[in-house]
Amino acid sequence: MDPDGATTDDTKENKLPHATETAKEFSLHFLKQITNNFCKDRIIGRGGFGVVYKGVLDNKEEIAVKKLGYQPGQGDEQFKNEVTNLMGIQHQNIVRLLGYCYERRNRLAEYNGKLVFAESDERALCLEYLQGGNLENHLSDEPCRLDWSICYGIIKGICEGLKHLHTGSKNPIYHLDLKPANILLDEDMIPKIGDLGLSRLLVSIQTCVTQTFIGTPGYMPPEYIDKREITSKFDVFSVGVMIIQMMAGRSGYSQCADMPSEQFIELVHENWRKRLQATMSAAMSQEVKTCIKIALKCVEYDRVKRPTITDIIDELDKIDNANGLSTSKAVHFPKKWDFNKIYASSNSTVGFGDDEPIIIAPPNSGPVTQNPCAHVANDFPICKLADCEGFTSLEC
Repeated sequence: MDPDGATTDDTKENKLPHATETAKEFSLHFLKQITNNFCKDRIIGRGGFGVVYKGVLDNKEEIAVKKLGYQPGQGDEQFKNEVTNLMGIQHQNIVRLLGYCYERRNRLAEYNGKLVFAESDERALCLEYLQGGNLENHLSDEPCRLDWSICYGIIKGICEGLKHLHTGSKNPIYHLDLKPANILLDEDMIPKIGDLGLSRLLVSIQTCVTQTFIGTPGYMPPEYIDKREITSKFDVFSVGVMIIQMMAGRSGYSQCADMPSEQFIELVHENWRKRLQATMSAAMSQEVKTCIKIALKCVEYDRVKRPTITDIIDELDKIDNANGLSTSKAVHFPKKWDFNKIYASSNSTVGFGDDEPIIIAPPNSGPVTQNPCAHVANDFPICKLADCEGFTSLEC
């Protein structure tokens, strides 16, 4: 064992050439090796909960290492949500989790003039590295600078990824922080939803209420700002804001609130027609109009009027079918990795407790109180209330 606590197997072979089905646990020692001791030159991104570094393996392949910083009362919650939610997800439009690191150590530190042993947690996520940056880099006050075909592919890909989160498994996952900075792009400009740290895995719940404020201002729906209510329409609202920003610029959302919907649709369509000029086919014209119509429906004040993500995909599929495009395009498979060539890791499942309870708000209720049936099941942060007697959820 080396001074950092890594086993000798960590350093035998620094490669990831083949695929395995599950993410593996890595040592901090290994992550220091591939990031040059978390060198500043390797920083490729920053967020509210940590710094992202580029890790380079011996065979020159690259991965992203998201090292979480110290956040009192939040760091563990952020980490456990992202690990547990990403662990079971494999989709071409969602960033793939390759592994994680969670080490607790005692370090000598000075406290009140004395040296004491202080406990510290080291947490990191290993994710696929995407060379195209994020969507935020392509947005400005003007419409997106990318070609329309790429813009449309990004819109469709984001929606496909979100549909998988909402409907791809028995229990829906709500992202709760969809924004351009969390939409990563690969070298072919295929979008992948990332940063699931604030996401929630829910069991048969239409509406719930959180006690703490989460997400990013500007992408939160009004019912969450006013009442802290969460449904699947939270993410749909965020998608609508992003589509408007892509198609009408960052100021587009405020513009659409100041004019009738039809006028805004025509304005956006005309701007894209002028930009594309002779290259704007009838199919592109229909795509532009449909996408901006969908976006305006997504940001309806009344969440009942917003479409579901399945409704959105159905509308986009209609466009593709009308244009003679296959809705089952070739799948963009991620790179294959073999973590067993790094070292033999534990087969134990990652499990944490849920620090922040989810609370159900009965219709016409007074002050919200915690439902005593809320609990953590199978070591995953799940609010499992579907089988509780007298359970009532708000309608979405």
